[in-house]
Amino acid sequence: MGIAKLAGALAAFSASLSPVLAQDHTAPDQLRIESGLIEGTVLPSGVQAYLGIPYAAPPVRDLRWKEPMQPASWNGVLHAAAFAPQCIQPLRNSNANQYSGAETVSEDCLYLNVWTRPDLKKAPVIVFIHGGAFFVGSGSTGIYGGEAVGQQGAVFVNLNYRLGPLGFLALPELSAESPNGSSGNYGLLDQVAALRWVQRNIEKFGGDPGNVTIVGQSAGSMSVLALQASPLVKGLFHRAFGMSGAMIGGPIRMPPLKQAEQDGTRLVAVWKAKYLAQLRTMPADRLVVPRVPGGPTTGPTIDGHLLPAPIAELFARKSHSDVPLIVGFTRDEALGGIGAVSGVADYREKARAQFGSGAERFLSLYSASTDAQAKVQARTADRDGTVAVSMLDWAELQHAYGSAPVYSYEFARAHSFVEGVSFPDLDAATAGAYHTSEVPFWLGTLDAFNRYRRTREWTSADRAMSQTMVRALVEFARTGKPALQGMLWPRLAPSRPRLVEFGGSVTQQAWPDRNRLEFFKDRFSEPAPAGQ
Repeated sequence: MGIAKLAGALAAFSASLSPVLAQDHTAPDQLRIESGLIEGTVLPSGVQAYLGIPYAAPPVRDLRWKEPMQPASWNGVLHAAAFAPQCIQPLRNSNANQYSGAETVSEDCLYLNVWTRPDLKKAPVIVFIHGGAFFVGSGSTGIYGGEAVGQQGAVFVNLNYRLGPLGFLALPELSAESPNGSSGNYGLLDQVAALRWVQRNIEKFGGDPGNVTIVGQSAGSMSVLALQASPLVKGLFHRAFGMSGAMIGGPIRMPPLKQAEQDGTRLVAVWKAKYLAQLRTMPADRLVVPRVPGGPTTGPTIDGHLLPAPIAELFARKSHSDVPLIVGFTRDEALGGIGAVSGVADYREKARAQFGSGAERFLSLYSASTDAQAKVQARTADRDGTVAVSMLDWAELQHAYGSAPVYSYEFARAHSFVEGVSFPDLDAATAGAYHTSEVPFWLGTLDAFNRYRRTREWTSADRAMSQTMVRALVEFARTGKPALQGMLWPRLAPSRPRLVEFGGSVTQQAWPDRNRLEFFKDRFSEPAPAGQ
């Protein structure tokens, strides 16, 4: 499964839920950062929000498909009380818009947002990287907000980064003009630029530049892994946290530069452009291409610069950042694989089509004799084979080649939907703990769902669970050890891996069955059959 399939699976959620922040119109103290004076807004909770701060120069015209440059300084005061435009991406459908609110997209989009408290000094810093298949999403999405984390005593930062072809186009011409001989990972380099901005400026917001935790979900989690693996990023962060995404060990792979350049050349043919200067003068919205099966796509690549070698090799060389790590996934997410089945016969037929000669081994590992069992096993297998296997591979690389501890979790708590709610591409009756469902619990942003239309009937138990998870995240950022009241969070031991499950309660559980995960490891270690 490639990035294109992941984009389809995430389209309804990765881009939703951008609230307008409530504010009491009391201005916080002005801060002088490297580019000039800024003034944000004070939220009713007392948390201060500084929104739409430029961390890099606008990547437009001659700077399109270039590494991010330093932002310009300004005179006077920047009123940082509103989100900046999202990076260029496809417009969402009207059903999603009722959650997102008004949307503005622009190629001038390299801005970040900071939430803090006026009393914080040398506080841990959490930098969140949004998901969206490297194709959609933004830091203004409501479930990615930082107010609740700020209330718990950490400085929270999120950011926009270039997406789609504007963020990840690789071409021989771009590699030739680069002083590093590479192209393609501009969106990841934006994230590096934001981390460098944090190092230079975050102390003014009460944060400790010597204690930065990077956190991401889905494509954001894939980004966290790439940043951890990259020798270029060493020293810019001190803990890492990945939720449901790693481009290793599973079906989503990071191509080498030459392959990415070939894919980019196919895109140029779609755009009917003949030379690079022409590409840099095209309207940005023309460069957002539809994703179709088998069509040209863009995404992160082993570019020879940010990633000088495959990720597993960088870990084996011990070139990576050896920092405390949390990895996890949700119980019911499935980003490809067999998909939904109607019953046993359909399940077995799809297994044989999917796994060929390996189908009998698969069906013995995920056996089902009733229609109900077949539906459960198909979903479990899709979770194991698309997300869990990748997250375990990441955890084991850190355990094998680093000394810092690894912790893991599974989010198994279904959302409390309002009865009769409808949502694009999401069946509330069967969604369970779906992909992305853990994010509002980890960040304390449950109420973002009900900003424009009431879709969740949150219970006191939901809110208590979210508070537990926010506190565990902040404690991990503070100390490198996630703390839970009354229960030890075990470190990963590959011989018998255990995790913390956030479900009806918080418990210790075993990882998914190792024999099942080994089935997918074996499958993905070989080239996929033709047509897959």
